[in-house]
Amino acid sequence: MNRLINYSKLFSALLLTVMASSCTKTFDEKIVLNSDFSNSSVVQVFLATVGASRNYVHVDGAVVTGAALNTTFSSTSGYTASLFPAIGVGHRVPSGLRSILVRDTLSTTTQPQLNFAQNMQAGLYYTTFVYDTITAVKQKTVQTAIEVPVDNSCRIRFANFAYNGLALTPAVDIISLGKNEIVATNVRYTDVTNFIVHPSLLAGEGFQIREAGTSNILATTTTTSLVPKRSYTIVYRGSHRATSGTSTRAVSVFVNY
Repeated sequence: MNRLINYSKLFSALLLTVMASSCTKTFDEKIVLNSDFSNSSVVQVFLATVGASRNYVHVDGAVVTGAALNTTFSSTSGYTASLFPAIGVGHRVPSGLRSILVRDTLSTTTQPQLNFAQNMQAGLYYTTFVYDTITAVKQKTVQTAIEVPVDNSCRIRFANFAYNGLALTPAVDIISLGKNEIVATNVRYTDVTNFIVHPSLLAGEGFQIREAGTSNILATTTTTSLVPKRSYTIVYRGSHRATSGTSTRAVSVFVNY
């Protein structure tokens, strides 16, 4: 009887060892898969289209977004743009020529489907800005050059996607409220600048958008905390002409990495 009990205990121990080994192997395989960027690219989608709702992103015919992207309205901040993914460094896609679709899912929508192809190189990061209005939606995709600072600074870049109807949106200057100085000048409509080095965790930091070469303030962020070693994009968006109402012009800050 004792020998039978001992065999039973030995069998149970061996079974637990096999199960543990199997679980460890599966975990290791997932870690290797998630850290291999040799055949994939990473993309973020920033939705700045005035009046957009129920927008979904498709890559090669497959929906990749979860919740719908929209530019929801707030009486204090106007339209709030959506970022996909909402958190993290971006959505990974196979590298190469990709077919991308952004569309409103409502059957009666006046927003046309936005179809475009983008050639994405392995190991690189990209940001797609979707802008204008729902009746004339457009996109601009740029490479996001991620470089992690060796010190505790961060990196920031600037974009101008504020809609202005038939008139051209004027170029803008961007002021860092924490530094109390201009950090970017003459950013034209649909421009996306290169990243610059910027101090992190500045007291009173925020960003003010002014019409280029003037003191005319167009929009200002609330207090913004920039984390060391991260990269951020500051976007002027909404309707350039609207100082109130459902499409009030505004400025957004989002993290790239």
